[in-house]
Amino acid sequence: MNKELIVRSNSAAVDFALLKDGKLIELSTEVEDNKFSVGDIYIAKIRKSVSGLNAAFLNVGHDKDGFLHYHDLGPKLLTLQKFIKQVSTGNSRDFSLKNLTFEDEIPKDGNIEDYLKSQQNLLVQVVKEPISTKGPRLSAELSLAGRYMVLIPFSDRVSISQKIASREERKRLKRLVQSIRPKNFGVIIRTVAQDKKVAELDGDLQQLLKRWKNLCSKLNRIDKYPTKVLSEMNRSATILRDIFDDQFKGIHVDDSQLELEIKEYIEQIAPKKKSLVKHYNNAVPIYEKFGIERQIKTSFGKTVSMPKGAYLVIEHTEALHVIDVNSGNRSNKSKGQEETALEVNMLAATEIARQLRLRDMGGIIVVDFIDLNRAENRKKLFEHFRDEMASDRTKHKILPPSRFGLIQVTRQRVRPVMNIKTKEPNPNTKGEVEAPIVLIDKITAELSKLLKHSKHRQRKIHLHIHPFIAAYITKGFPSIRMQWWQQHRKWIRIVPADAFYYLEYRFYDENRKRLRP
Repeated sequence: MNKELIVRSNSAAVDFALLKDGKLIELSTEVEDNKFSVGDIYIAKIRKSVSGLNAAFLNVGHDKDGFLHYHDLGPKLLTLQKFIKQVSTGNSRDFSLKNLTFEDEIPKDGNIEDYLKSQQNLLVQVVKEPISTKGPRLSAELSLAGRYMVLIPFSDRVSISQKIASREERKRLKRLVQSIRPKNFGVIIRTVAQDKKVAELDGDLQQLLKRWKNLCSKLNRIDKYPTKVLSEMNRSATILRDIFDDQFKGIHVDDSQLELEIKEYIEQIAPKKKSLVKHYNNAVPIYEKFGIERQIKTSFGKTVSMPKGAYLVIEHTEALHVIDVNSGNRSNKSKGQEETALEVNMLAATEIARQLRLRDMGGIIVVDFIDLNRAENRKKLFEHFRDEMASDRTKHKILPPSRFGLIQVTRQRVRPVMNIKTKEPNPNTKGEVEAPIVLIDKITAELSKLLKHSKHRQRKIHLHIHPFIAAYITKGFPSIRMQWWQQHRKWIRIVPADAFYYLEYRFYDENRKRLRP
């Protein structure tokens, strides 16, 4: 498995596309004026507490107040408040916490009004970006994420990623981290720390401690509230921190300054891999060169095509996302209905796992797979779907199929869902239609089915289609028609039909008899 990261820069944003074996699996954007990224830490001012919600609303500088629930205060809230007061007034310059005496923990079922007062200042972290009409979700339980670990101030706990399965490796890592962990700092060991040496772990820890001390040093110099005191690393560094591994074969960047920044970061985390970062300098746009624009057009519509004629229908509502699996006009005489349904469902599970990650869909997702009668097949589908979702870094939970055959997924939502417009103005009438490339995929799938029948292969095949689409199919080298010939060894005659609508097409033989799969 080969991974590549494609980075496209423009004046307003930086786009990141992660490819696995050439297929787009993750897409994200860093906007220059985004002031509320997950991981940012603010010294905020409490506006009011609401006992009915057991939560408080804080001014963090956004149009909408940030939301802080009692359960997100953290058990060490009183210790945090004490520390903020000491540092802000200049009474303490010891940011190492080693001489700090912890206060009593707050109860799990307490009332927020007993601990937070209006106009009080509090150090909080963004855990969910502003979405729609809601302000950012906040937490007073601070954490600083590094390459191999997450540092948690005011804690003594050492935790290990559940994805590290080896008991011996878990013991080794815990022993190493306990030996280097400073007093009053907790640590969560990340999956990528597996098999790493103590020197690498300690280097990451020292970087996190340095960031913590820089944060603290700003507290007694603040003259206005709210103020951001620590920014999460830029998006490129964050993505590489979380996903970079030995499977990477290339990082392609179309901006020389950004290339230098990424090289510097790679040199910190994996010096031997610095040569993977390459500057892309070509007249063809970088997303076009790596086929990303095409994949975006075919992946972000309401309908998503899959191999062998199957497709997904993805609907978004206010409360949840609904995904319907359809077999299309697929037929396989060598298999029964149950086997065909299982095959389509397995393909769909793989594509759905990709779609959730690609669109960054969060909240409740309900998937309506094709009904399976056998319990062993339902179990096989569930386990396959769970395995496909295992590589998703976002926290999620998958429930077994319900009595109605639905699989429910909850996936943490920390950013707005990725929503890309895939439709274009309809040149025939008012309104919009799918982009040409989406139509081409449908035609290609239907042509493959036609040519499976020997009686059709012996005939001449004419494709009647709107002139705009006809030009799209025949232009360039290799053209789409040439690709069909290379795949099927069958030349398709393209007939522009002025009377056809933009999405209309038909296959005919040499006698003007219509051909259907």
